[in-house]
Amino acid sequence: MEFLERFAVPNPSLAIYASMVAIGLTLIAIIAGLTYFKKWGYLWREWLTTVDHKRIGIMYLISALIMLFRGGVDAIMMRAQLAVPDNKLLDAQHYNEIFTTHGVIMLIFMAMPFIFAFMNFLVPLQIGARDVAFPRLNALSFWLFFFGAMLFNISFVVGGSPDAGWTSYFPLAGNEFSPSVGTNYYMIAIQISGLGSLMTGINMITTILKMRAPGMTLMKMPMFTWATLVTNLIIVTVFPVLTVALVMGTMDRLFGTNFFSSTNGGMDMLWANLFWVWGHPEVYILILPAFGLYSEIISTFAGRNLYGYKSMVASMVIISGLSCVVWAHHFFTMGQGALANSFFSITTMMISVPTGVKIFNWLFTMWRGKIRFTVPMLYSIGFIPLFVLGGVTGVMLAMSAADYQYHNTMFLVAHFHNTIIPGVVFAMLAGLTFYWPKMFGFMLNERIGKWTFWLLTVGFCLAFLPMYVTGLDGQARRMYTYSAAAGFSTLNMVSFVGAMIMAVGFVLIVYNVYHSVRYAPRNIGADPWDARSLEWATHTPVPEYNFAVQPHVASSQAFWDAKKNGHVLFPGKVEKIHMPNNSGVPFIMSAIFFVWGFSMIFSLWIPAIISTIAIFACMAHRSFEKDHGRYISVAEIEETETKLRGAN
Repeated sequence: MEFLERFAVPNPSLAIYASMVAIGLTLIAIIAGLTYFKKWGYLWREWLTTVDHKRIGIMYLISALIMLFRGGVDAIMMRAQLAVPDNKLLDAQHYNEIFTTHGVIMLIFMAMPFIFAFMNFLVPLQIGARDVAFPRLNALSFWLFFFGAMLFNISFVVGGSPDAGWTSYFPLAGNEFSPSVGTNYYMIAIQISGLGSLMTGINMITTILKMRAPGMTLMKMPMFTWATLVTNLIIVTVFPVLTVALVMGTMDRLFGTNFFSSTNGGMDMLWANLFWVWGHPEVYILILPAFGLYSEIISTFAGRNLYGYKSMVASMVIISGLSCVVWAHHFFTMGQGALANSFFSITTMMISVPTGVKIFNWLFTMWRGKIRFTVPMLYSIGFIPLFVLGGVTGVMLAMSAADYQYHNTMFLVAHFHNTIIPGVVFAMLAGLTFYWPKMFGFMLNERIGKWTFWLLTVGFCLAFLPMYVTGLDGQARRMYTYSAAAGFSTLNMVSFVGAMIMAVGFVLIVYNVYHSVRYAPRNIGADPWDARSLEWATHTPVPEYNFAVQPHVASSQAFWDAKKNGHVLFPGKVEKIHMPNNSGVPFIMSAIFFVWGFSMIFSLWIPAIISTIAIFACMAHRSFEKDHGRYISVAEIEETETKLRGAN
């Protein structure tokens, strides 16, 4: 019985017990459904073993949407707890766990896979490639992310959730103040997922630099591909720092080292520095691909080439460089001195300049354009004023002296969400609507989509703008309750109402998918938006090989030039195409990583050693495996092309 006690949740509640039941019933339903409809073989052949960048992108997308709702439940619970004074809905420990998991899930397990979904699906299509440079590594990247996310999400029903905040500052995250295994989950699950992200970074950089279509110089790449390149350069720069920090934190917790302790030669501020050396560039890892999506969408629905292409590229490069020299603005109040504060204050404010350049470029792109107010365009237009407001409050926070007033208050929470929700979530929903027909062969309902946009926009303003006021009035973040005398209750209730309106908007997204699956027409063609870049020049659905003939590119708007200016996009002839074979090794290896991570979390050393050996065995298998892929014959290609031309 003593052995089993270590897996128990230290602070159980009715909500946690209900979650256990819900997880159990969901697993039973999935297994029963796959068995009843005899889909196990299909699932293995078509999805679990696939190395097709498009299917991997769709799996990232599905995972991100699931995590969006998982993290959203935490958000609703937090807003409900703070809606009224002296609320007893959640106790302090449960609240700590919820705001910790909310932050981790939304940033690492929702926003990251959302951007990877678009990178995987779009980049090879935008540059005229057959696939990414390393298809198997791409599959391994996804499955490491997926099993890392699943490992993190079982924490609240097996052993207890992390409770030291999404930043997991030491010594709060040490064994003395976080004695449960919750922070072990944090350290190891993020580590496994982060390895997948680092592999994606290497893969995408190689793909973009080495696999572009003839004629596509760097300065003729679509803006989303540029955003992907810059983003992944940041990933390979800063994710190793997170890897090292998590290894050191794991060793502190499991083996009693003192890297981050406040005694025995340790330094707790070392964690804060290492974390934010990764953590602040992480914000730009999320926002730059969003900027790329907005650029594609605004250009398409304004009916104009993107204004200031070179300045857009330059601004992204400058932002990426500055993002790595601003991390210490997260601890202006921690006694680092006036010189350090001044340096990081100035570099933080400097980021607003290239960001402002991008805002003006989008506005000039729309100037005198024939704007079509589609759902993706509404998100793109709505993003601009909301994001500017978030940016202005960011400049306020960048003033180190004033930060003593703002630091650790709800003002900071409002600012962060004011940049991430319009900047990232709106972009992901705009991109989801824009590229849905290319992914699935039908369009989402415009009317329901517009209702969703307005609900999310109004809900967002009601949920987060009041936090600026309560923060300036002194409401601290991470505070799970407050008294009626504090005077925060009215605005917190407004925030709760706004959060509920947003929840309705997200439910409408699910209904939109259901409605469109049932009723949307399928004869939409390959280019339903009259778009401009190369991904729209292929068929819908996109064939396995992407392009029967490799395109030749003359500008950053290659497809638009082909349609309007008579550029010959496919001048060659059909030849046999080499493609990689599917492989189950990435899935199996990642599942072993899951076992290894679970064993390490609970100090189960024998399973940990066995799974470590199994991981190296998978590597050895791949090293000695002789698999040179396969060729798709000309006859097969022509048959597929004929069928797809008839469908489009």
